[in-house]
Amino acid sequence: MSARRGFDTPEYLGRVQRAQAGMAERGLAALLLTTEPEVRYFSGFLTRFWESPTRPWFLIVPVNGDPVAVIPSIGAALMAGTWIRDIRSWRSPDYSDDGVSLLGDTLREIAGAGPVGVPMGHETHLRMPLADWARLQERGLDFRPDGGLMRDLRAIKSAAEIDKIRAICAVAGRAFDRVPEIARAGVPLEEVFRRFQMLGLEEGADWVPYVAGAAAAGGYADVISPAGSEPLRAADVLMLDTGMMRDGYFCDFDRNFSLGPPAPALRDAHARLIEAVDAAAEIARPGATAAELFHAMDRLLTGGQGSDAGRLGHGLGMQLTEGLSLIPQDDTVLQPGMVITLEPGIEVTPGRILVHEEVIVIREGAPEFLSPRAVVEMVELEV
Repeated sequence: MSARRGFDTPEYLGRVQRAQAGMAERGLAALLLTTEPEVRYFSGFLTRFWESPTRPWFLIVPVNGDPVAVIPSIGAALMAGTWIRDIRSWRSPDYSDDGVSLLGDTLREIAGAGPVGVPMGHETHLRMPLADWARLQERGLDFRPDGGLMRDLRAIKSAAEIDKIRAICAVAGRAFDRVPEIARAGVPLEEVFRRFQMLGLEEGADWVPYVAGAAAAGGYADVISPAGSEPLRAADVLMLDTGMMRDGYFCDFDRNFSLGPPAPALRDAHARLIEAVDAAAEIARPGATAAELFHAMDRLLTGGQGSDAGRLGHGLGMQLTEGLSLIPQDDTVLQPGMVITLEPGIEVTPGRILVHEEVIVIREGAPEFLSPRAVVEMVELEV
């Protein structure tokens, strides 16, 4: 049975209450949110319409009371289907005043002369024209960094959120199980990519925003390339990495396949990647740090030298990558409810690598794997 869609209102009320407690600690009168995941986190407003950059969208979370949506009128009906009741809208696009006056008046009403927190740290951005942001600042409002509040809130997933990530991981797992149906020697890589996306949709994904990978003999050169027209060949390693989405939440993991029996060096490299994941999972407990997980994998793979990939995993949730990075400099302390990926990579020969990725959630004891675990031996495809 698939996980139910959406969340009940208490899920959002809990998020608002935690945000308001954090705002009170930081001395903030309100939060101004402008990006899709931030708006959706408190409202449940889920739409692909954000793909259009034309219109700005705003949500204000006051230190007391319910959030207020300040949005283009084209989205008012959909927002009214959420638990948000105070919805203020304007006809957009408006080249002379695209919501700036309405937003400024609403912020003044809610925050008064108090500070308005805006996410300004790593991975954040402001989704409105800079000229409009300058006009908003001229209205005498006191904008300040949110002090990492949104990052901290979203880092700890609720049980309902974890259920959604587990569900989309299962969808991707079933799609990976079916790769032998679509990939064999002679099939162009671009066709494999297209058909893999179709498998994800068939298995229950709402959409497949991210597919990357490669196919080459002895490993591949990178893990972010789009597909070309080159056909798969005997002795190739095929890697597919996907971020599928269901009900607003991502999975993110990859799998490696061998066209025929893998060469001994590839077999050994793949086994070491699985070993590295095991090593990180062994210490992925509350109180450990992101850096410690990095070192647990890196020692096995490079002897502590690091790699050009930069990080060996990251946070996951409403975005494909969010929050912490598994790097030596990230001292984020792991807490129950954090969902992260373990993504070690290894150089097989100069210029040729293998990468493996799994998704885990931090628990009070051992972590739970949300992605169906890969076996040590690479799956062999037809040649």
